[in-house]
Amino acid sequence: MTAATTTLNDGITAIDTEYARSLQDASHLIVEDGRAAFVDTGVNKSVPLLLDALRAEGLDIGDVDYVILTHVHLDHAGGAGQLMQELPNARCVVHRYGAKHMIDPTRLVAGTEAVYGVEQTREIYGTILPIDEQRIHVPEDGDWISLNGRELQFLNTEGHARHHHVINDPASQGVFTGDSFGVSYRELDTDNGEIVFPTTTPVQFDPVEAHKAVDRIMGCEPGQLYLTHYSRVRNLDRLAEQMHRGIDAYVAIAEQHEHDTDRSANIRNGLTDYYAAQLDDHGFTGGRDRMLEVLDIDIELNAQGLELWLEKRKQ
Repeated sequence: MTAATTTLNDGITAIDTEYARSLQDASHLIVEDGRAAFVDTGVNKSVPLLLDALRAEGLDIGDVDYVILTHVHLDHAGGAGQLMQELPNARCVVHRYGAKHMIDPTRLVAGTEAVYGVEQTREIYGTILPIDEQRIHVPEDGDWISLNGRELQFLNTEGHARHHHVINDPASQGVFTGDSFGVSYRELDTDNGEIVFPTTTPVQFDPVEAHKAVDRIMGCEPGQLYLTHYSRVRNLDRLAEQMHRGIDAYVAIAEQHEHDTDRSANIRNGLTDYYAAQLDDHGFTGGRDRMLEVLDIDIELNAQGLELWLEKRKQ
């Protein structure tokens, strides 16, 4: 199986995990003088692609020191257990609140089934394999680890999920952001550059913390960010402003329809109209159908996340 990869900079390669479609979900491979780390893994079926990309760099399974997870949602971490079984020397680096779900994924799978249903969860993710607790490393907020002398810093960023951290990589003047800096799909790029949208995937959206996460990422003074959906973006001052505006817009859409009889559909429609307007301003000429091909999954999950946020704030 041949991986579709993009060589970026400073020893970083983006690997298309082929999660839901091409260019939707990336794992990033960092190579530093013959030692390697993966940041996020995709799902079980992605593992052969990651190993193929590793071999393409002239490395083998014994050269991987870390499997780093930004958070444990299954599009980011579903393949971690299977990948760890292939890598004899690797440790899995995961947020404190996510570690227990990698050691025993039972509750994580149940939560995914609640969103997608049992049959679809099995089809997309397969069987989620546990990771031996002895191979788990839990960094504290602000901690550093060394990849063969390349220092990587872990910064807790809630907002999308409480078990989320980002990885500051000064060597590349970059940050691996998981979902804390939203999604930015290459199919939506225009002559004006990239466009970014927040993600409120169930179940822990927190707009106050989401704003803080963007600010903390920008506090690293990065020149580029590596998003899981999808890979490198630049023009960061403009994109950070888009993120802040987008978080506020999502909240406004949710609150506008909070008491509607058909709240779910109206929130979805509100998000769709918001995306269409933003893309029009961005110079996107692909049309509404193409927009929906790219963003339909995000619209559905963001609508679910906003509904859950409305319910939780009543508690």
